[in-house]
Amino acid sequence: MRSLQDALYNWLSIKVVALDRPDDLSAAETAALFESVLKEDHGINQLSYKMEEGLYWITCLQNGKEYRTRFPAELIDVMKDQMRREPDRYQNYCL
Repeated sequence: MRSLQDALYNWLSIKVVALDRPDDLSAAETAALFESVLKEDHGINQLSYKMEEGLYWITCLQNGKEYRTRFPAELIDVMKDQMRREPDRYQNYCL
């Protein structure tokens, strides 16, 4: 992934899916993959996020310096919400 912002968006989008679907091994593996991209390609450590007033705030260290950014919840929750609305289209084959 080229930009840190894109990598953080991709990680957080699948992270919320993985947390919403704890039995979905594919979602968990994909979140771990994106987290490793953040570490290896962008020097990210101590990655965390929180939801506050309709925004997801990400805080991390990038090469030892604090980095903080935010994404609108509706942007991050798109896939999670779609999977909830149409569970038949997003079956978990890992069970």
